[in-house]
Amino acid sequence: MTTYAALLRGINVGGSKKVPMAELRTLLTGLGHTGVATYLQSGNAVFSADSGDEDTLAADITQAVEKHFGFTVDVLVRDHTYLKAIRDDCPFPAADLEPRQLHVTYFSTPVDGDRFASIDQQVFLPEEFRLGDRALYLYAPDGLGRSKLAEALSRPRPLKGLVATSRNWNTVVKLEELTRA
Repeated sequence: MTTYAALLRGINVGGSKKVPMAELRTLLTGLGHTGVATYLQSGNAVFSADSGDEDTLAADITQAVEKHFGFTVDVLVRDHTYLKAIRDDCPFPAADLEPRQLHVTYFSTPVDGDRFASIDQQVFLPEEFRLGDRALYLYAPDGLGRSKLAEALSRPRPLKGLVATSRNWNTVVKLEELTRA
């Protein structure tokens, strides 16, 4: 039995793509998953499954959400080992920062550094970013809402099939904790 986190992209934001967490828990349980729990209202769920790879589990959840709610939602699924590595490998001093200052964008596939080569990080200091394993760490001392670097990072043309979804550091930590077996 492996414990996973499902990260749903773009739900319950701005009045569109409403996914009540109770219904999401019921949906995941209906897919045969156990130990289902949700965190916050922004598309974070934890569950255990006997088998399946992350991509297959994500595709199953995507299909079930579309069938149940009538709209498509991108979903990433990550196991505890990956979430722990993301937390442990943070290139910024997370313990010394306010959680609102640090964010992780999770990607469905590895992203080459060349994708962001046109961004002159010196222009955005003290904001910074670093790439990790299918992830981008963003330090935004004034928060994400005021981050000029976050805006610049979102500009490169989306790669076909690439799913990306961001979480603040509190959520990164909580998902790692919730997926511990």
